[in-house]
Amino acid sequence: MRTGAAVLAIVSLGFLLSACRNDTAQTAPPQVKPSLLSQEPLVPVLPPLPETTTAPVPSATASPSPSGFSEQYVTYCAGRPTSAQVIAAVRKVRANLPAGNGVSVQKEPVCSGVWQYTVLNVTGSEPLQVITKGSPNALTVVTAGTAPCTVEVRATAPAAFLDAVDCADQ
Repeated sequence: MRTGAAVLAIVSLGFLLSACRNDTAQTAPPQVKPSLLSQEPLVPVLPPLPETTTAPVPSATASPSPSGFSEQYVTYCAGRPTSAQVIAAVRKVRANLPAGNGVSVQKEPVCSGVWQYTVLNVTGSEPLQVITKGSPNALTVVTAGTAPCTVEVRATAPAAFLDAVDCADQ
């Protein structure tokens, strides 16, 4: 039996060698097809990416405004400005506001970019909706009243701010 197995192995080896024999006219090595049972994974070779000749242009809305708040959303101002700063700004343009505790905050300031929206309770009056603009130390009152959606606000305030103040539909 051993000789039969040896003869079979020699014949098989001969067939393998004759199949792999190179033609003498070829100079390139034979191409070997990868085996499905190969243990090394095939890694695709991708062409290199072309070099970028221009720098990417940053989005104008990606960075926050000088106030530190993005115009893409509305958030509580976190003390920038404080309610007291908003009340002081309103008192400069509305001399008829009650003194002392006659003015209080119903809704803390919310910010979007350099815009702020605050609702104040005023003794003997409807709530005062206040829209201010600018840095906390130099607030400008854009509007203060019961209808804050003025032409200026609708034309220049960020879209997220207009939604928060309910000016988008007017």
